[in-house]
Amino acid sequence: MKLAPSLMRTLAAGATVLLLAAAGNVARAQSTDAVLDRIKSKGTMTLGYREASIPFSYLGEDRKPMGYAIDLCMKVVEAVRQRLQMPGLKTEYLAVNPQNRIALVANGTVDLECGSTVNTLGRQAQVDFSAPHFISTTRLLVKRGSGIKEVEDLQGKVVALPINTTPERLIKGIIEAGKLNVRVVPVRDNAEGFLALSTGRADAFSTDDILLFGLRKTAPDPDDYEVVGRALSFDPYGLMMQKNSTVFLSLVNATIARGVRSGELRKSYDQWFGPLQVPLSPDLAAAFKLAALPD
Repeated sequence: MKLAPSLMRTLAAGATVLLLAAAGNVARAQSTDAVLDRIKSKGTMTLGYREASIPFSYLGEDRKPMGYAIDLCMKVVEAVRQRLQMPGLKTEYLAVNPQNRIALVANGTVDLECGSTVNTLGRQAQVDFSAPHFISTTRLLVKRGSGIKEVEDLQGKVVALPINTTPERLIKGIIEAGKLNVRVVPVRDNAEGFLALSTGRADAFSTDDILLFGLRKTAPDPDDYEVVGRALSFDPYGLMMQKNSTVFLSLVNATIARGVRSGELRKSYDQWFGPLQVPLSPDLAAAFKLAALPD
């Protein structure tokens, strides 16, 4: 059937309108981002911080958040200011813990979590992570002279484990597999875990080794404690954000990449980890190289 010229012109015009509308929708979809849109609407960027994850994220003597991850997040804040052209963008902090950190990021209460959260496949189902800014492993903190060197030495003893964390699942798995008689004391955070160890409620506290070194450093006499045991895991830390915010994720990763290329991230590492006498590991050095993508 042959269509009339006028009808053909009408159909062609309609198709053009639809194509232009579709192109506009695609352009808008590519230029918007849930996290960035929310930050722009609020005029404030909310950072989640930990109260005792030394030296990543903790409260200083002035009760203000500080640490390696906080410094990195502040670089991201500056990048967001430039991206949104909002020099007056404010920053607010919200304390998070292992029990609520993922939920607060997933529901948008926290725009960026600045702590010591391990990037796992299970967590990626709920949130997104930046490129690694640190790599840790699970070990044990014990009192010097305790005779405890490995998890297997906890037979008949007590271990404190932080609730809802990778180390908790790992240590419980080893205890179960080895059919060890070990009593587990659940603790809410690192400070409570160290308190359980120092007061004798637990014979060991297990979490990421770098956090154990940080806790040891804060003890009245650090030589009273030692970090022991073989490396039980490979735990890459990432900054955590709401899932599917691809523009924001790219901005965060670009901030990390530039920090690596400029040497700023290495200087920050030396500042925070030097006092703990924790040298840059080969794994982290390799991760930094992979993260240093060109602009």
